[in-house]
Amino acid sequence: MRFRSIALVSAAVVALAATGISAQSGAPGKPQYGSFGFDETGMDKTAQPGDDFNDFANGSWLERTPIPADKASYGMFNVLSDQSELQTRGLIEAERAKPNSKIGMAYAAYLDTVTIEAKGLAPVKPWLTKVKAVDKAGYATLLAEADRNGVSVPFGAGVGADAKDPNTYTVSVSQGGLGMPDRDYYLSADPKLAAVKAAYQTHIARMFTLAGEPNAAARAKAIVDFETEIAKVHWTRIQSRDADKRYNKMTVADLARSAPGFDFATYLTAAKMPSETVIVGQPSAVTGIARLIGAAPIGVLRDQLLIRSLDGYASVLPKSFDAERFAFFGTTISGTPQQQERWKRAVGFTQGALTDDLGQLYVAKYFPPETKAAADALVKNVILAMKARVAKLDWMTPETRTKAVAKLDAFTPRIGYPDKWRDYSALTIRAGDAFGNEVRAAQWRHDYNVGKLGKPVYRWEWGMTPMTVNAQANPTLVAITFPAAILQPPFFDPKADPAVNYGGIGAVIGHEISHHFDDQGSKYDITGKLTQWWTPADVAAFKQRTDALVAQYDAYEPIPGFHVKGGLTLGENTADLAGLSAAYDAYRMSLNGRPAPVIDGFTGDQRFYLGWAQVWRRNYREAALRNQLLTDPHSPSQQRVWVVRNLDPWYAAFAPKAGQTLYLADDRRVRIW
Repeated sequence: MRFRSIALVSAAVVALAATGISAQSGAPGKPQYGSFGFDETGMDKTAQPGDDFNDFANGSWLERTPIPADKASYGMFNVLSDQSELQTRGLIEAERAKPNSKIGMAYAAYLDTVTIEAKGLAPVKPWLTKVKAVDKAGYATLLAEADRNGVSVPFGAGVGADAKDPNTYTVSVSQGGLGMPDRDYYLSADPKLAAVKAAYQTHIARMFTLAGEPNAAARAKAIVDFETEIAKVHWTRIQSRDADKRYNKMTVADLARSAPGFDFATYLTAAKMPSETVIVGQPSAVTGIARLIGAAPIGVLRDQLLIRSLDGYASVLPKSFDAERFAFFGTTISGTPQQQERWKRAVGFTQGALTDDLGQLYVAKYFPPETKAAADALVKNVILAMKARVAKLDWMTPETRTKAVAKLDAFTPRIGYPDKWRDYSALTIRAGDAFGNEVRAAQWRHDYNVGKLGKPVYRWEWGMTPMTVNAQANPTLVAITFPAAILQPPFFDPKADPAVNYGGIGAVIGHEISHHFDDQGSKYDITGKLTQWWTPADVAAFKQRTDALVAQYDAYEPIPGFHVKGGLTLGENTADLAGLSAAYDAYRMSLNGRPAPVIDGFTGDQRFYLGWAQVWRRNYREAALRNQLLTDPHSPSQQRVWVVRNLDPWYAAFAPKAGQTLYLADDRRVRIW
């Protein structure tokens, strides 16, 4: 079954004009899509814009575009990701021909399934033996080692900027311990989710059997029962969105007293994160998990760590383990019928292990300086449009408006690639050692992260690669980040009509900018500090508007029985609404008072909104869409397109009528920024 929806990336974004194009015409030449940058053949003109603008703009594309067998969904983000993947593969293959190239050796070793198969479980055996021998007294120390080795453990712990002191690194601890993506998979009575839970238990038993472990079925049930109890104490994803409630600074001694079932002091010391204080993300959950660990038989704790190890290392173990892991996490959870070709996963591993070494090669070949400069200029233009909107807000007090404009002036746009690159000289990559490379890469990442303690915050550091089709807003750095790979059609095409570019990439630029003013981003001030800088009147007025947006999205039901969670997706929905509004203003300002031309029968405003809809073309498998509705802070693509129903210019452009599905009376349209 195909679904026309998805929620992608924290903030798919970036730049509009790679050549300072005017509002009247694109750069010389033919755009990649259609006659003006929009693929008109993808429309379903029998659909009414007021009934489903996504069907109207994208319906024919959705009907004729199959989901590739190795994907859970397929859309325009995938088109660019596939292109980036091929480009990156070419760079890696060139490195593979060079002697002693870490990039080449990492890739080749991952591809060498003959050697992986021949070694069997020998590479992981010493670790599994250590896990099976651990007692309660040594459990915390072993968990620290597991975490460093890249094995998932019951607590998330790491080093990051202190939200209330954003120039300082601190240690944070958060809830973990679940093998499935969300607590609902354990606790929901829905038959579909109950079936997934049963399949998870079967998967665990099969992994034990493959590893030669006895009593597989009973041990699998014990793990699922244990994790079900953990799920009961987990915070929901909506609860975990709240930046204020997630900030709970305490001494390690206080944490130990509140969570006596687990030795946090030993764990943090063994993980090389010695600290007098930690920030606990979900205190009641962390305390509850520690209690459950303290009460659990050591056999269950060992077995959970064994399964996390086998699942975590499956791709560099014999094929039977790799296939079994994919059967559950790829097919059962996401509905994907076929695993990716090995070379694609080898590209992913190499990119993750040697991110910046590979990123430098990518940027040198595929991201010219003029594109970076043009993107930077465009981001500044959309910031100007957002500033103009903020300056005339009627619901925000003058004092807070002044601070909001100053925060926009303080933004650091990061375009294409970071200013500095990380050094991998301490990472050992060996030919023919896929398992060892996997472990050593995980250890390098861990050591790099914990090595930040006591140092100034790395303000230059990104959380993604230049090859990534995505973007990001970082509240503590007051930064917006746009990797090189997303600066391509349909998001940005210098040969396209500017209206389409503004509706596509311009809107997602506005999306990123506005994340700093959504219900959580607005809690960080001009310095990136988590603090209350709005007046109570501002907070109340904002909440009145965002509550209406939550209610609007709560009503959407993409799968029978599974609604969009308006509270979980609020930040992204707010950013879509604000980003599209700011991009529209920027487009209109770029006309300099001149009327936009009519092209192929479409007005400028119509082309703008079609540009927005085009980037969200996506077909989705049912299981993957269900997982997204449970876990993802982004709404599905169809509902992201539907945000236009709140925008007055869309009504003027497409004349939806009262009674049509998307039509909202003027007083019911949500207006925030």
